[in-house]
Amino acid sequence: MSTLTIAAIQTSLNWLDKDANLASFSDKIASIKDSVDLILLPETFATGFAINLDCAEPENGKVLDWMIATANSSNAVLAGSVLVQQGDKKANRFYWVWPNGEVEYYDKRHLFCLGKEGDFVKAGDRREVFTLNGFKILPQVCYDLRFPVFQRSRNDYDVMINVANWPAARRKVWDTLLMARAMENQCYVVAVNRVGDDGNGVAHNGGTAVYDFKGDTLAVAADNQTDVLIKTLDKEPLELFKQSFPAYLDADEFSLEC
Repeated sequence: MSTLTIAAIQTSLNWLDKDANLASFSDKIASIKDSVDLILLPETFATGFAINLDCAEPENGKVLDWMIATANSSNAVLAGSVLVQQGDKKANRFYWVWPNGEVEYYDKRHLFCLGKEGDFVKAGDRREVFTLNGFKILPQVCYDLRFPVFQRSRNDYDVMINVANWPAARRKVWDTLLMARAMENQCYVVAVNRVGDDGNGVAHNGGTAVYDFKGDTLAVAADNQTDVLIKTLDKEPLELFKQSFPAYLDADEFSLEC
């Protein structure tokens, strides 16, 4: 049965300094000695969550170039979100970059109205599932976590991943909903959050973690510290659990319009 090894990088971000952030992540990725299949970076890892400022990348900018080169040199899929120019707004784009240079993406669907994210960011209009090592993977970005209908599994994915700039003030919500999503969707959940204060003075204390399909914690990074969390997921225990407790067979039918 398949396995999937993931490295999730929890760190502080340099506000609006793309060169410093890319150099920092290059160093951290180079320090990974284990063989990994997927490397996860936080939401807006190149700039911080600066949605109202002029910091967006063009469609094929230097951050994506760096991701392509880094995925190739690491021989692993590299994923994280980047602010990408879309007309007079931006997309909060989760890039999924293969070692061979192929690029797939998911644009963040749910925009944080209290932070006026929708004034500056264009919402995504489709749900994506990527496949790696036989695992079907649902990508989500930060605030998406609060919306379980969009994430409801129809037995169509094995792993949910969420990359975030989730503030420390709402950390209990982060921890609780990650475990809930794992339990209700009978899937692994892998989440990576940043640490440190951003340019708006918003504090972040981490919570990067891996949960199994029962909501049990498999690995968690230390709070308020830079950490590279590495965990191997095994598909066989997931399949056996779903066979013994196939709750998805009793799920409600519904349609989802994006």
